[in-house]
Parts: sequence; C-alpha cells; structure tokens
Amino acid sequence: MPLSNPGKVLFPKAGHTKLDLAHYYLAVADGALRGAGDRPNVLVRYPHGVGGEFFYQKRAPTSRPPWIEVVSLRFPSGRSADEVVPRDAATLVWLANLACLELHPHPVRADDLDHPDELRVDLDPVPGVPWTQVREVAAVVETTLSDFGLVGWPKTSGNRGMHINVRIERRWSFTEVRRAALALAREIERRAPTIATSKWWKEERHGVFVDYNQNAKDRTVASAYSVRPTDDARVSAPLAWDEVPSCEPADFTLATMPERFARLGDRHARIDQHPVSIEPLLELSARHEREGLGDAPWPPHYEKQPGEPARVQPSKRRKSEPTRGREKGQPTKRRTSKYPLIEIARAQHKDDALAGLERWKARHPKVAALLEPADVLVDSMRGRSTTWTRIRVNLQHVPAEQRPAQEPLDPDEKTLSNW
Repeated sequence: MPLSNPGKVLFPKAGHTKLDLAHYYLAVADGALRGAGDRPNVLVRYPHGVGGEFFYQKRAPTSRPPWIEVVSLRFPSGRSADEVVPRDAATLVWLANLACLELHPHPVRADDLDHPDELRVDLDPVPGVPWTQVREVAAVVETTLSDFGLVGWPKTSGNRGMHINVRIERRWSFTEVRRAALALAREIERRAPTIATSKWWKEERHGVFVDYNQNAKDRTVASAYSVRPTDDARVSAPLAWDEVPSCEPADFTLATMPERFARLGDRHARIDQHPVSIEPLLELSARHEREGLGDAPWPPHYEKQPGEPARVQPSKRRKSEPTRGREKGQPTKRRTSKYPLIEIARAQHKDDALAGLERWKARHPKVAALLEPADVLVDSMRGRSTTWTRIRVNLQHVPAEQRPAQEPLDPDEKTLSNW
C-alpha cells in the first residue's frame, strides 16, 4: 500500500508523521477493526495536520481502490451516502494515507443498517470537572449495567471523557436503542445526582453528562484505538474495569499504545461474545413514561419526534402567564429566561472564539471572577462537513445588578452550511 508524502508531519508538537500513523494502525489493526470494522465509517480528515483545517467526510472518495468496500446509508435528513467499511489492515493504511486520524463507525453492521448492535454510553464532563469524577461516574455505570443484566466495555475517549460500549442483540431499532440509553442515563443520574446528569441543554448540566443522544441514528463517536487530534496524539484506549480507577488518558498515545497492545492484547477481545438484551432498559423506560417522564430533546437537525418536549433552550422558553396579543387581544406566552445567558462569540475556528472570550473577560474582569467553569458554554456546532464554535456565558452566579448586557459578538463570523 503506497503512501503519498509519508514524511508529512501530522502532529507538529509530537513530531509524528503520516508514516507513523500508518505504522500505528498496523500495530493495533486487530483491535481497531474490532471497534470500527464491518461498519460504515465517517472519515475525519486532517490534511494539514493537527491544528490545521479538518473536515468530516461521509461519502467515500470516488477515486479509491476497487478493494475498498462501501455501503449506502440513508440519513434522517433524507440524503444518502456511500460510506467506507473497513475490513482489513490495508484499509486502515489507506485511511491513514488520507490523513484520517479518527475512526467514526456507526453502531450497525454493514449487513443490517437498521438494527444497532451497540449501545453507547458517552460520559462527557462539563468544563472544570476533573478526570477523577469521570472515573467515579464510570463506576456507577458499571454497577448500573450489571444490575440490568448488561455488560459494559470501557475505554478512554482520547479526549476528556470516557465511552462504555454495550454489545447488544440486533433486534431493536435506533429509536428503541436511544430510548433504552435515555432510561439508562436517567437511572445513572438518579443514583449519582451530584456528579452525573442526563440533561440535554448545556445550561442545565453539571458534573458528567451521560449523552444518550449518541445513540440516535447518524451519530458516531471515535472508536477503540482511534487517534485523536491532540498535541500528544492520544488514542481511545480500551480498558479492563479494574484499570478504570487508576487510568489516565495521557498514558495512551500513538507512541505508547503499540507496546501495550503487543503486551496485553486487545482489552475488548471478547466483546462480540457477549451480546445482551436491552429489554430491562426498555421496561425501565416504560416505567418512566408511566410516571410522567417522557422523551427528552433530540439533537439539532432531527425532525420533531412524537412525544418529544419542546426543543427550546431553557433560557429561551416561554412562560405560561398570558399577555395580550398584538392584534386581537388573544393571550400569548411571555418569553422569559430561566437562565441569564449571553452570547460572546461565533467563529469558524475554536481558538478564535476562545480569544473573543478572553477579550470579553478583559472588559468585565469582576464578572469573569464570579464565573464557575461550567458557566462558560463552548458549543461545537457541526455543519455538513466541518464544525464551527459558539461561546455563551451563563451569568447565574453573577448578581443581577452586575450582569453585563448582550454585546455585539466578537468575533461574529457567518455560520455557513458549507463550513
């Protein structure tokens, strides 16, 4: 498998090249294919290396070798695409040649695109939450899964969080698997309410968010052994449960994982031997509904779902107190804010948005000193192929008389759909 420009540096600070990336995926190919193989994958490409422009590519390149397999998917938007299905180490090297760092598989097999075989528990800490708390929540997840007869397989995300995959029988639709994941998230929050949350809106979150929506159709996460775009080239590392209490994400990198893999093998080698039923979670979901706890918000760009609550941020919801209508005197709802949010920046590049936040803090130093880490909401907004960043600030910990008004965004870049 020839590599174009093998000496191209993809990780400037660590010095890793495209050839290093290819060698890495060859070294862990058995494990990487267990996580992403036999599944359609979204490609996340970094042609200019980490720190440069990157993009998501759903459609397999038209100029590809004839032995690269693809499968056609239809998305909630109504569009379709032929996505790459890795089957062997050669495909992983071909992906490395495209500067595809991360493997983002869908939770379905290529031979059955309608019935997921994986329920994904994504633990996403809000800003300021230490890694130790992520590990604490992971322990709650392990116990909860066991109590419902499920087997979880943990791994570091390669960033700030942790993923716990549950191999399930291929009997349920995406909607049913998401419903089971939502019930699980709420149960984890019930057991550990001070450190875990199932709240979808960032302004309502605290601790570690259990992201149930990663189980919605068309959502993907970085799979086991994926290389992440960090300065030190961290990877998503499969773990045994007895490793979770002491693991550190920085211990697992492109440079260190091959030796660990050669010494210990794949910690998830037996994952396919334990498909489980989600019926106990669906029964829990049904009980939640009987108790008045129905569906929760879906991700943006999805059609409104039956039973879904209003997909409106709490800070923008309307209260029920009537005011007089403008034309016919009919009652209307008054728009009030549950949380005092202001928007700071919108930018194509996250660093530019964060720089705008720092300028805002410099203009309001006394207010900035009162903010807690979770009060700064950094939203990665995904377009069709790239992302842009929005930054908001929740002023809930700032006395009302000290809260600054909404200012012009800085920067205020257009959020184009082709970003």
